[in-house]
Amino acid sequence: MRRCPSCGKEFTGRVDKKFCSPYCKTSFHYIQNKEKANNLYVTIDKALKQNRRILKAYNRAGKATVRKAVLLADGFNPKYFTHYWKNDKGQVYLFCYEYGFLALNENGAEKYVLVQHQPYMN
Repeated sequence: MRRCPSCGKEFTGRVDKKFCSPYCKTSFHYIQNKEKANNLYVTIDKALKQNRRILKAYNRAGKATVRKAVLLADGFNPKYFTHYWKNDKGQVYLFCYEYGFLALNENGAEKYVLVQHQPYMN
């Protein structure tokens, strides 16, 4: 007698049989593949949503300037963004959905200029 790795029931059959039923076999492999395939997607999606939430919280007026250290302390990760926009001066704003940020260095202090997406940015 062997035990099914999916449901734990004892079963009999051929020596090379590993599951008690086709349902248990499908269920076992579905769960394994689901955990593997979505891991990177879930991580990136979670980071994007967190970045958006943080940018929204600090940018209530549509435009704001915040020290980089403050955003990073709240869990902001500038490596994750959805798109970018380049202005006439050549500055590149990175966006997390409709909230954008621009890294600046003013008087030795690293800051982010936070903006909200505008129609002219299309």
